[in-house]
Amino acid sequence: MDRTPYLAVAIDTPLRQVFDYRAPEGAAVGAGFRVWVPFGRRRVVGVVVEGIDQTEVPANKLRAAFEAIDAEPTLDPGLLSLLTWAAEYYRHPVGEVLTSALPVLLRNGAPVREEKFLWRLTELGREKALATLPARSVRLRAIAQYLTKQEQAPASEILSATESPSSALRNLEARGFVEEFAREKTDIVPPVSIVRAGPPLNEAQTAAVERIRNTLDFFASHLLYGVTGSGKTEVYLHVIEAVLARGQQVLVLVPEIALTPQLISRFRARFDAPLAVLHSGLNDTERLAAWRDAREGTARIVIGTRSAIFTPLLHPGLIIIDEEHDASFKQQDGFRYSARDLSLVRAQRLGIPVVLGSATPSLETLARARKQPETLSLLSQRAGSARPPQLALVDLRKHGATQGIATPTVMTIRRHLDAGGQVMLFINRRGYAPVLFCPNCGWSAHCRRCDAHLTVHARGRDLICHHCGSQEPMPPGCSNCFADVKPVGQGTERIEEALQQLFPGAPMARIDRDSMRRKGELEETLARVNRGEIRILVGTQMLTKGHDFPQVTLVVVLNADQGLFSTDFRASERLAQTIVQVAGRAGRADRPGEVLIQTEYPEHPLLTLLLTGGYAAFADGALTEREQSGWPPFARIALLRAEATDQDAPLKFLQDAHDLAVDFPVRGVQLLGPAPAPMERRAGRFRAQLMIRAPSHSPLQKFLSGWLPILAMLPEARRVRWSIDVDAAELS
Repeated sequence: MDRTPYLAVAIDTPLRQVFDYRAPEGAAVGAGFRVWVPFGRRRVVGVVVEGIDQTEVPANKLRAAFEAIDAEPTLDPGLLSLLTWAAEYYRHPVGEVLTSALPVLLRNGAPVREEKFLWRLTELGREKALATLPARSVRLRAIAQYLTKQEQAPASEILSATESPSSALRNLEARGFVEEFAREKTDIVPPVSIVRAGPPLNEAQTAAVERIRNTLDFFASHLLYGVTGSGKTEVYLHVIEAVLARGQQVLVLVPEIALTPQLISRFRARFDAPLAVLHSGLNDTERLAAWRDAREGTARIVIGTRSAIFTPLLHPGLIIIDEEHDASFKQQDGFRYSARDLSLVRAQRLGIPVVLGSATPSLETLARARKQPETLSLLSQRAGSARPPQLALVDLRKHGATQGIATPTVMTIRRHLDAGGQVMLFINRRGYAPVLFCPNCGWSAHCRRCDAHLTVHARGRDLICHHCGSQEPMPPGCSNCFADVKPVGQGTERIEEALQQLFPGAPMARIDRDSMRRKGELEETLARVNRGEIRILVGTQMLTKGHDFPQVTLVVVLNADQGLFSTDFRASERLAQTIVQVAGRAGRADRPGEVLIQTEYPEHPLLTLLLTGGYAAFADGALTEREQSGWPPFARIALLRAEATDQDAPLKFLQDAHDLAVDFPVRGVQLLGPAPAPMERRAGRFRAQLMIRAPSHSPLQKFLSGWLPILAMLPEARRVRWSIDVDAAELS
């Protein structure tokens, strides 16, 4: 490594720049290394973006980096290049981007490789440390308490968790309270083997596997477009087997790891291979261990959620994005990246294939596949003897309802229960009722911090805002006229209550974010469903994400009309995807499935298309409409968002930004707005947005590169909190 006198260092700060430092003496430090540097009055971890020979910072103001944290780069050149590219593409501060790609312990200075030595309390320490250490020895006591709970841990973990210097450990060691010892050597990783073979593939699955296997030596973007229950996971497993046989690693991204336990169990049942799982439910130590296993090549299969796209891989061979259409692959705050889109960029740079799988592909992915039909694999039939479910509409205008469940729906549920089937009811609304209403004067309970109603939650008799989390006790009556108030509309709690009254002998479970809070509770409930102990299942979108319920024969969509009428051009796409995904839970085994969709608009074109032609017919029409109107995927958009406690400040800032755009003319670029956000006030802050639309990627990026750096200089910029969202997925 060539030594350079200076380093360009990225630091976790919202400032859109890197910072120059003198290289630490006596150390060869280059791009991808982490270094301790002075930043203001703090000592912080920075990531070296590049070594430089010259700097514009005056010599008397240039500070020196203290030291390198490791003797090797934390980020390999390919991953560092991807991250810096992403920072530029999404127009986000590079320091925050690089930091977000690292586990928390690495951000705090933990070594990149597993430490060979651990610390623990001695027998004397267990007996007397906390009893004899004075109260003023805060850090010493904190270390003793930490080791009492953890029993043993590496120094970096202890010092990070207790915010203590290394001298504190040595102090305790000198007192005989702690001791350092060598970590036991782990066994050599066994060779990968197949635990058991999967079921035989049908013709379409076989063709898909061969098509993907034939591209393992170079980049190719595959769309595995298979109806629900068509065996997409089996295709993944067969391709993964080929990749593992080549000594390579596989990265699998899923929408929410906590919601896909069946996927993980299927991988472990098929392969005797080290597997690393990365998701937000891990503690910092677990996440770092999984990250290290992936980086060192120990983990042959890496499964994770959105942020796992930045996991280092020693021998990358394949990337899989399961349920690629899912909105959770797009980060909606901070560094607003799309893991699906970055997977394409990363695979291309690595020269490996990427597989995007879905029963309801995003319109962007479908449009790309139509340009490259050789990489499109269609699985149009369900695997085995399973048949597609029969879909029907229930016209709510013609039938009475019990707490939102129409009479024909009740009769159909009873028929399926009597036949021994399981029933699933989907309503994408948590709580008991979305509105608390006064029939006497028309008052309704609103959040004091948001332009939204408070949701009634019956269990705690509380009113909760699902947007900012504000909570209030249920009032005894109307705050205007003191008359009795009543909940209006249905949520999962109310549907569960109604079903208990209608079917008192049927065991049921509710799956939403309120009922599944305890760790492991979701997995336990799903296991009961698969054992047949649960007959009726009520839930939100948590039910739609990758679950396989072989005994479910009836699915009911209760609130299909949500999304039929929206100002967001993506709303119809999301609704179609949700309905098809929910419907796909029915009839996945030998027993035929049935789907009922309750609606007050049975003649709506979207519902008609789904019933007559399925998702493919909807997508054809939607793509034609998008192309004619000039919306993605036939254009590129970005949203400039602003918010402030003052109602006028965001719109004033955005108007100034709009006026400034005339100084940066780029052909084809349009600015739409500014306008208040669909929910203008949220969490006590007023929000507005300005849309930038361009015919393609190049003019959009050209415009943003000249325009964005000037926005911070606008007088109104200091009065608002503003951000840019490139390839915005939500217009909220």
